[in-house]
Amino acid sequence: MFVSVIIPLFNKGPHIIRCLESVASQTLADFEVIVVDDGSTDEGATLARRFPDERVRVISQRNSGPGHARNRGVDSARGDLVAFLDADDEWLPSYLADSVRLLTDHPEAATVSSGYFEMPGGLPTENMWRDRGIRSGLHRLQPETAPMLAVHMLAYMSPWSTVVRMGTFRKHGGFYERNRCLYGEDAFLWLKVLLNEPVLFNLEPEVRYHRDASQLSGNLAAPRPVEPFLSEPEEIEACCPEELKPLLSKILAIRAYKTACVLGLWGRRQRAGDLRRRFRSPGMHHLPYFWSSLVCASPVGAMLGKLLYGLR
Repeated sequence: MFVSVIIPLFNKGPHIIRCLESVASQTLADFEVIVVDDGSTDEGATLARRFPDERVRVISQRNSGPGHARNRGVDSARGDLVAFLDADDEWLPSYLADSVRLLTDHPEAATVSSGYFEMPGGLPTENMWRDRGIRSGLHRLQPETAPMLAVHMLAYMSPWSTVVRMGTFRKHGGFYERNRCLYGEDAFLWLKVLLNEPVLFNLEPEVRYHRDASQLSGNLAAPRPVEPFLSEPEEIEACCPEELKPLLSKILAIRAYKTACVLGLWGRRQRAGDLRRRFRSPGMHHLPYFWSSLVCASPVGAMLGKLLYGLR
């Protein structure tokens, strides 16, 4: 199957060659690469255009965020499968071949998400995800699926480690791209996929995820924005099968409580409380982060944030 590789690029000039070299080194050669320059102001787009591989092409757009950039790349793609890679990360040589093999062996699967090494330490994350209940193989959410396991499944589906069938991508509307979203734009799509399709997990590390090069992983001057599936959950709720709606309400509540903890520690008590109330329903007190988010949404939260983390 022909694979379209989409790489959103925004001011990652120091890393883009490493990224493209990892794609060019794949043992599977039947692919195209579309680099979407998202309004970069550094030399990254120029370096990508000079990359000596005819399978690579670069398209440019005004800065609109990673979701829009990935969607723009898919609009120009010709593949049966779509693979995404961030410009500061890299694949091991077998990544595409193994992903295609797994999707060929499991035609019912909509996506396959693989394991990774976390850089710069190079530590494998397989045991961490096993401890969270993730197992290699085919999975589909059921009404009896443990809510926290579903949350971990969603977290495992990163764009740089997930290959999706083109039909699935188009069916579920692509990545969230409104308001130049910079955080959670991928989970908005993957949650819709999880609720409606079987997915494959491969715990074998196939990616080097460079946390040190990510703009969102360093010390932040403010809390991350609220994820779009929490700020605009109506689209997710509308596409959810009826039998999974109780599970979805718990998934959203867990993520809302966790986000409320972060907001409260940063002193955003009102926003934290609003988020908790939006996803509150009977019986949620037993869910992870419920009680901690209650504390963080009180005046105590900001004091804890300053004491523990020195947050503003």
